[in-house]
Amino acid sequence: MRKVLKIRADHGLLVAFSVCVLGGWAQAEPARQGWIIDTDAYATWQGRNDVQVPNDSSGSRFSLDGLTGGGPYVAPRVQLSRLTGDRREWRVLLAPLALSNDGSTASVIQFRGTTFASGMVNARYQFNSWRGTVRWRWIDREDLVVKIGITAKIRDASIRLRQNARSAEKDNTGFVPLLHGAFERPLGSGWRLEGDIDALAGGLGYAVDGGIKLMKPINDEWLVGASFRYLDGGADNDEVYAFASFTSAGISVRWHPRESGSR
Repeated sequence: MRKVLKIRADHGLLVAFSVCVLGGWAQAEPARQGWIIDTDAYATWQGRNDVQVPNDSSGSRFSLDGLTGGGPYVAPRVQLSRLTGDRREWRVLLAPLALSNDGSTASVIQFRGTTFASGMVNARYQFNSWRGTVRWRWIDREDLVVKIGITAKIRDASIRLRQNARSAEKDNTGFVPLLHGAFERPLGSGWRLEGDIDALAGGLGYAVDGGIKLMKPINDEWLVGASFRYLDGGADNDEVYAFASFTSAGISVRWHPRESGSR
């Protein structure tokens, strides 16, 4: 059995999460109930994207990012969440990701039973993530909020190569359960530091998606800020070898309208 559960330096996000949770400073506006809509516009760069299909001697292991380029690519995210009165919070996340480009390969690529000669190849990579989360405010103080929960993720992924009349594609759609954690801290002068992570490792693969946000209100209902994210994961089984990582930076806009009866 292949050992692919080595989680690399990306877990510096977990360290950052722990540091922010253990300290304490400043005062925060008390949380209020109601819908929250987060819209993020990211520029994302590929750190790696290694592929082999099928994962045996009949398939070639190659660098997909060597064909598509490292980026940056546009990667939007939309999150809808709602806090209820019993510390429970629901979240729906839509995170599409697709990129395509022409690149040159110096060697022959065997992919899905199709041979692609050395030279120019068009490559397309898609990794759409649709998630639903239920989380609880484990710590709910004015100076610190810590949330823990579980995420149900639908993975809508595909890899396609095309060269002249030749074309081959590998689709991978499936359900992935993840553990969820998040925190919120005030920094003073209206600024807030926030972080979240969905992650799980097991079997022959792993998934990590974590981010940090620095947000500030511009009025009673709107906040703006900057965000950084790191995505890493993949699988190594008889059918496919596919591991990719992405680093993203962008701007965030949040709308949190007041509701009657909010605290």
